[in-house]
Amino acid sequence: MKPLTEQDIRSSFVNCSKGEAKRLSVPRDLDERPWDDLDFLGWRDPGAPDRSYLVTEHAGRLIGVTLRFPSSQRGFLHRSMCSLCLTTHPGSGVSLMTARKAGAAGREGNSVGVYMCTDLACSLYVRGKKAPEAGLRMEETLGTQEQIDRTMGNLHSFLDKLHA
Repeated sequence: MKPLTEQDIRSSFVNCSKGEAKRLSVPRDLDERPWDDLDFLGWRDPGAPDRSYLVTEHAGRLIGVTLRFPSSQRGFLHRSMCSLCLTTHPGSGVSLMTARKAGAAGREGNSVGVYMCTDLACSLYVRGKKAPEAGLRMEETLGTQEQIDRTMGNLHSFLDKLHA
């Protein structure tokens, strides 16, 4: 992914108002992000524990999405799998992230959801740059690039539902 500026990020959001995009918390460490290893920029809002954001290239343009997830999480006895990168995590490592749909459907309260890594580090898990807490990624016969392509295909499917 190419490095993004705060302005790139704020102008990319498709499922919130311009005012909301202007007020949301943008990471302050953009210069330090491992852009070459990221397929999307994802971060949690430090001021709102139930809110996350994701920005990526989709259909030839930069798309930003606000996501919500339950603030109360399951216990550590349960393991779940991210539906984007297929990494398994114990307890609260995977969350159901919901996004308000874009346009009129979103204003009417319609949303779509996807189970994904709570820390939004799918790109790093797929590349072996980060290991899931108390767990391992399943051994796969697919190469790293094929896993990246699958992860992005799963993400693009989710993003397509925002406009459906």
